Amino acid sequence: MSLSLWFLTRRPSSALSLLLLSVVGIQTGLEVVQATVCSRWGVPSDKSLSQDGDVIIGGLFNLYYIPSAVEQGYTKLPSYEPCTGLAVEPLKYTYAMAFAVEEINRNSTLLPGVKLGYRILDSCFRYPWALQGALSMVGGDTHSCNLTAATPQSAGGQLVPLLIGAAASTTGIMLSRILGPLSVPVISYLASCPCLSDRTKFPNFFRTIPSDIYQARAMARLAIRFNWTWIGAVIVNNDYGQLAIQVFQEEIQGKGVCLEFIATVRRETIVSDARRAALKIKASTATVILIFCWYTDVKKVFLELAKRNVTDRQFLASEAWSTSDDLLQDLAISKVASGVLGVAIRSSTIPGFENYLRSLHPSHRPEDEFFREFWQKEFGCTPGAEQSQETQSSYSSSQLQTRSDHSSNVSSSSPTKETLLKASLPACSGTESLEGVQHPFTDTSQLRVAYNVYLAVYAAAHALHSLLSCPNRDSPPGNNSSTCSSPKHIKPRELLQHLNKVNVTTPQGEMFYFQGADIPAKYDLVNWQNTPEGSLKLVLIGRVDGFDLHLNESAIQWSTGSNQVPVSVCSESCPPGTRKANRKGEPLCCFDCIPCAEGEISNTTGSLHCERCPSEFWSNVEQTACVPRQLDFLSFNETLGITLTTAAVSGAAVTTAVFVVFLYYRKTPMVRANNSELSFLLLLSLKLCFLCSLVFIGRPSVWSCRFQQAAFGISFVLCVSCLLVKTLVVLAVFRSARPGAETLMKWFGPGQQRGSVCFFTSVQVIICAIWLSLSPPEPRRDLGFQGSKVTLECAMASVVGFSLVLGYIGLLACTCLLLAFLARKLPDNFNEAKLITFSMLIFCAVWVAFVPAYVSSPGKYVVAVEIFAILASSYGLLLCIFAPKCFIILCRPEKNTKKHLMAK
Repeated sequence: MSLSLWFLTRRPSSALSLLLLSVVGIQTGLEVVQATVCSRWGVPSDKSLSQDGDVIIGGLFNLYYIPSAVEQGYTKLPSYEPCTGLAVEPLKYTYAMAFAVEEINRNSTLLPGVKLGYRILDSCFRYPWALQGALSMVGGDTHSCNLTAATPQSAGGQLVPLLIGAAASTTGIMLSRILGPLSVPVISYLASCPCLSDRTKFPNFFRTIPSDIYQARAMARLAIRFNWTWIGAVIVNNDYGQLAIQVFQEEIQGKGVCLEFIATVRRETIVSDARRAALKIKASTATVILIFCWYTDVKKVFLELAKRNVTDRQFLASEAWSTSDDLLQDLAISKVASGVLGVAIRSSTIPGFENYLRSLHPSHRPEDEFFREFWQKEFGCTPGAEQSQETQSSYSSSQLQTRSDHSSNVSSSSPTKETLLKASLPACSGTESLEGVQHPFTDTSQLRVAYNVYLAVYAAAHALHSLLSCPNRDSPPGNNSSTCSSPKHIKPRELLQHLNKVNVTTPQGEMFYFQGADIPAKYDLVNWQNTPEGSLKLVLIGRVDGFDLHLNESAIQWSTGSNQVPVSVCSESCPPGTRKANRKGEPLCCFDCIPCAEGEISNTTGSLHCERCPSEFWSNVEQTACVPRQLDFLSFNETLGITLTTAAVSGAAVTTAVFVVFLYYRKTPMVRANNSELSFLLLLSLKLCFLCSLVFIGRPSVWSCRFQQAAFGISFVLCVSCLLVKTLVVLAVFRSARPGAETLMKWFGPGQQRGSVCFFTSVQVIICAIWLSLSPPEPRRDLGFQGSKVTLECAMASVVGFSLVLGYIGLLACTCLLLAFLARKLPDNFNEAKLITFSMLIFCAVWVAFVPAYVSSPGKYVVAVEIFAILASSYGLLLCIFAPKCFIILCRPEKNTKKHLMAK
């Protein structure tokens, strides 16, 4: 059975069911527990703190500890060593309970006519002692190892219907399962395991501290709030650490926060684990480290970090160590721990509690052995002469007990150095007092666990008040005995039902109620800040209320020593204008920033995708906003427009110069040959061709779009018509020289030539008139071309009309080329048909190449291609036809004779 109980302390959830089966009745349970305690864990202390009352509530606190276990960081709890160290903080918790009971007894509205009492025992961090103490209060008081001889009546003790205790989750699990069949409520002030929220397994368990789930969620929200996306974690390798980090990971899932590493430490191997965790922290790129450990484990880790001079990490603390005075006052780790941001058990004040503590004196509490020992330790004297005698007697009896138990191998309370020291202490003078003394015991500025104990007492009192409230209490007993409970006969099952319904306002004005086993989650947010003395102080910087964070960021002092929030990221957030691209095989928090493509933007930091701009908008240079596209057209101010304008004006000027030369030499054979009127008309049409290209340059408008195509089509038809008539005249002249063909020339006289040109040209005029009247070109923004500019162009509403214009010009040009080609070898020294052949070859080549270039050119370059085709073909005609003639007229005047021209 001793082995079973040892296993219980290691694996409570699995062993308790076995133990529960063995504890069939309360008497049998006491026998089992007591036998185990007496054989392995030593005899529990018989010291207690109690107050009589109509209803007694029990209290279990870890008032004593094993000094050697503290030195080892609680890595081992030797069962054979006695509990001799008195813990100050748990002692304050006991007086918080006593103060609450006394305050309730003074309250005329709460439990009127009922005096509340208490009985408080020590469990010394030992699960069997806690179990024995609980069973003794619930089933019968005892101070002996022989529980079978003890009964509630013989002990003279009153049974407790409710227990306030369980300073650890394992103790809470154990007490709840053992006392569950008896329906005795257990209200814990410090057990925070989420498993205890399961009402099916622990229906009689309540607590005034939130579940660990909520602190893990609060720490996750802190990481999200400060944009810490790359975090390291150190956890204790037990249910506390594993469950906390699991909840933390669930909370950050999908929020862009990743864990770089999770280092685990075990209390049994804390030295090597702390060294390994420190090395991992130093090597990591995460600057924010989350720690879910006991304060002794954290101290080991911090000492290892101090050895390696790692002082640039920001630590997130769980409530298990966020308020530890042992860490705050340790100068060896102050540089490492500076700036710690932690979640702490919510603090509060209890009015009158500080005065109550300072008024405590051994002379007022002769039965209070806990306080008497505290007084001896703090003031170094024995309160009262009779105390010295009692100490000597205790020492003598201790010696006797040690001798008698030595042979039976039972570990009992042997004399220690502390006992010897007490025996030699002088008597107190009576002037000693806690008034005006600065001591942790009297510090009530931030009550945390003590306030939880205070709330637990009030919860019990309100449940008792609800249970004992009876509207017909003054009626005869026979009429209300079935409906009213008596303070002397409290049934734990009924008290449990009323405890589930507690919903009251505390003396501090706080709404208090249970949600199953839990209370609404409330925490403090604390910050460790430097003091001039070199140590650290605890500063309240915010609160957690359920799912809400209330934080004063300006009051935080970070690990860097400044008010600037530390940055902890694997990859810097992608600036606007870029998007995230995850790295293969790495966490989502590690990514590259890829610039958005043209026409796409991202206007937020850390964007996952780039958004495409609407069709009439384009991305700016930074690709952070969509801006309206700039209108783009071939203008006179740009280089291409200036070049084409210069070429067009130059062509018109050259044509004008040739016109002047021909006009000046109009009497010469070279000019008069082959109808000089057609030559002048041809020069005029060429000038119009050059000038019509200027209409294509500039901002398109309704009239410019209509005029440019009409001008282009008519000018070129006029030009080609002149060349066609000239070619026909050449052929007619040489054909008429044959016998019997003299009458042929009458069809090609000057009037017929002018009429033919007008006819050919009028056909194009009709085509243009019909086209422009039915479906004319209109200015339109071309959004198809992707770019920062939108082209303003003259859109061809009717491709058929434009095709007819070009097709008619092509028909005349091909006809002219064919006739000129046939007349190229006619016997004449100056055969104009040859010049026309070359000019029409260039003309046709230009416009054949124009079609694919026109179709494939983007934006404003469509217009540039058309202008280039106009200018190229115009220059081809001008140079091929008139350059040789001007050369003879100006440079070879001797050849400008009829004889020379007619020579074969």
